[in-house]
Amino acid sequence: MFDSHVHIRDPRFPLVNNETYQPESYTVADYLADVDGLGVTGGAVVSGTFQSKDTTFLEAALDELGPGWVGVVHLADDATDDDIAALDRAGVRALRFHLRRGVSDLSTMTRQAVRAHSVAGWHAEFYVDAGLLRTLEPVMSKLPAVSIDHLGMSEEAMPYLLQLVDRGARVKASAFGRIDHDPLSAMRRIHAVSPESLMFGSDLPGTRARRPFEPADLDIIAEAVGGDLQAVLVSNARAWYRQR
Repeated sequence: MFDSHVHIRDPRFPLVNNETYQPESYTVADYLADVDGLGVTGGAVVSGTFQSKDTTFLEAALDELGPGWVGVVHLADDATDDDIAALDRAGVRALRFHLRRGVSDLSTMTRQAVRAHSVAGWHAEFYVDAGLLRTLEPVMSKLPAVSIDHLGMSEEAMPYLLQLVDRGARVKASAFGRIDHDPLSAMRRIHAVSPESLMFGSDLPGTRARRPFEPADLDIIAEAVGGDLQAVLVSNARAWYRQR
């Protein structure tokens, strides 16, 4: 499997409190223990709000995880083309925007996404509420490559999400214990629009979710996509993250 959404919090590297919340550590060893026996051979380590725009933890995690693993970063506002190229050489393949609490500067976001794609071929990943997803639709239509976290988070998002999927966006089949709609129904509708769009992600360790990933989530994916299960678990994400 290719796990397209993993968070690593290594205590060797600094964390930033998120609304006074201090998360527990979650190391590469913790992750590998949690997915032992599931056949994970690669994936994407995603920077969270707790890391802000630090990338040292990510580079260390990718080095420890080895071949087949890539990174997703929050890019510093003053990052240069050389900085982007250096991160790409370290294994970064995407830029993340955490917009659950809104976005203050659409022009900076758009500029960063377009530049990162131009310099290194990165796509832009969005963790976003349904209401904001609706207002961002004109902006996202201008971006060269986009993915949406956690099935769009809610049923309210589905009409706008399906429009994005029809235009080539990818969607992470992840965080079933975090979202506010039925993952089976959501995945069936997304898959019907584009079989290439869905990508499995565990969202481990599932911080502040009602429940973290569990192996039974894979059965839900299998029921939703039928014969395309291997594509959702492996090949869709490998192609999207350029890990063929």
